[in-house]
Amino acid sequence: MRTLVLALFALMLGLGLGLWSAGTGRIQAWTPESLQPWLAKLGLSGSQEEKSGGPEEKEEERKILYWVAPMDPNYRRDKPGKSPMGMDLVPVYADEAGGDENAVKIDPAVVQNLGVVTAKVERGPLWRRIDAVASIRVDDNRVAHINLRTNGWIERMTVKSAGERVRKGDLLLELYSPDLINAQEEYVRALSGGNPPLIRASRERLIALGLNEDQIEALRRSRKPQRLVKVYAPQDGIVSSLKMGEGMFVKPASTIMTLADLSQVWVLAEVFERQANWVAVGQPAEVRLPYLPGRVWDGKVEYIYPELNPKTRTLRVRLVFDNPGELLKPNMYGKAVIYGGPKWGVLSVPRQALIRSGSGDRLIIALGKGRFEAREVLVGIESGDWVEILEGVNEGEEVVTSAQFLIDSEASIAGSLVRLEARREPPQSVEARGTVNRIMAAANRINISHDPIPELNWPVMTMDFTVAPGTIPPDLKPGQPVHFTLQQQPGSGWIITHLMVLEGQP
Repeated sequence: MRTLVLALFALMLGLGLGLWSAGTGRIQAWTPESLQPWLAKLGLSGSQEEKSGGPEEKEEERKILYWVAPMDPNYRRDKPGKSPMGMDLVPVYADEAGGDENAVKIDPAVVQNLGVVTAKVERGPLWRRIDAVASIRVDDNRVAHINLRTNGWIERMTVKSAGERVRKGDLLLELYSPDLINAQEEYVRALSGGNPPLIRASRERLIALGLNEDQIEALRRSRKPQRLVKVYAPQDGIVSSLKMGEGMFVKPASTIMTLADLSQVWVLAEVFERQANWVAVGQPAEVRLPYLPGRVWDGKVEYIYPELNPKTRTLRVRLVFDNPGELLKPNMYGKAVIYGGPKWGVLSVPRQALIRSGSGDRLIIALGKGRFEAREVLVGIESGDWVEILEGVNEGEEVVTSAQFLIDSEASIAGSLVRLEARREPPQSVEARGTVNRIMAAANRINISHDPIPELNWPVMTMDFTVAPGTIPPDLKPGQPVHFTLQQQPGSGWIITHLMVLEGQP
């Protein structure tokens, strides 16, 4: 009621203003625009949109890619219409289409519950870091085998067991050898006779039998042959093996003991075949041992063996390390790292994002809004926690690094179903039963309520069918049960090619 009174008042005010304008000799039409200031003073101005706070924001229209038949996704059209079965076509939106048979869409809540983590594909340098299993060995250049050059008996040994440490020049054993005694006597007689050629020949014989220069010089001064010949350590080291004992008879072919110097050791690293061309002599390396966590030894590549291990398919590389304190003990296992040169400008992803299988390598690409795509990639070098990608991804794309196996399984199942549907051969023709509802003979169409058709996965439905010319019997009437044959025609869908009235059937 109040609004009506205000409207009448505004109308009367407008008429008065119009008359006043006419009385002054000026013609002024009182249009809604001219009354707007007066209505504003009365609190009646503004359109309905202004009163409601402006036009409501319309939801952004979803882009429609194409239209499909509800019962036949392979029947596509670029505009709305009817399917061959007389049903309305259904739109397929851009945000619903996968774009690839390996793409899946997951609810954001499920994505959060799965703990999906992503990382960007980066471009930059990738260092050729080689991680290998390493074993510590004795440096063969620092091993001395104690053998004699004559037959004899060991009268006394100062080394009693393996593992003892000796220094260069320490006494190892005393040997009784008749051959050495005879050679000493010949040298003393040559010295007494003063025959230089004989002296020189007898001296050379003593050297050949294993006496050193100091022992020969002592014999020259004393002119008394020694019954027991002493054998001294040629280097520092530990006794790594001891095969003879006191009182045993030895021959020149017998190894009495072995001395190993552990001040420098070899580390043998097993490098995978695909990384064999990364290694070069002189490259820096480091080794870590599990029994001393946090301790790192620095060394270098000394030698690369020329052949691969046929069983493990690895290349053996020899590293050299100084061993102060002998903390690196032979036969220990550890982890070796060899640093090759960098490779510049490569695309790389975290190693945990890569899914390896017998059919190839894959990454799960996060497309946004809960959509993911399983994409095959070509893998390059691997270094530490990063893998080079040669083909399949672009810089800046998001790859899934956690829960990617669950998404990959979902994508594989979806892709398999799509491929299965694509490969399934549709039946050439199917037969069905139904009841006639309406006959459109002029348009060669008929409306039938048919029974389920398992071959096409059709439930009980009432729909229009296109009928081949001359197929409708002239005496066909609505309400009659019929048996009909459907055949799929390119571009027209399923049409009835044969129809027969079932007499006496309900």
